Amino acid sequence: MDTNALMMPVECDVRVFEELDRLLSDAELVVPDSVLRELRTLADGASEEAVAASVGLNLAERCRTVPVEQSHADDAIVSLARSGECEYVVTNDGPLRERLLDERVPVIGLRGRNELAVTQP
Repeated sequence: MDTNALMMPVECDVRVFEELDRLLSDAELVVPDSVLRELRTLADGASEEAVAASVGLNLAERCRTVPVEQSHADDAIVSLARSGECEYVVTNDGPLRERLLDERVPVIGLRGRNELAVTQP
């Protein structure tokens, strides 16, 4: 799960965990610790983005946190995907999506109004 995936419930009105259950059933969800750091930074304030990041931090508690060496969240996610730590990546970030598809990693992202779908490389 990347930062914007955890913020989707507020920003896109998506029930992320219900959608992931529909797509993957009993998948173990992981979040790099760099994503948590990014969410904490974004959560500082009273903007809609800050509210979404706070909700994302709460949702991240449902996931296993993975320590990573990379401080940049996108780099950490690509590294985890390369290593086989995750079979899919949940993101709505266009550049990250392209990097992952180039690495032959399936990406789960927003399709339509509030539904997630898998894009195969």
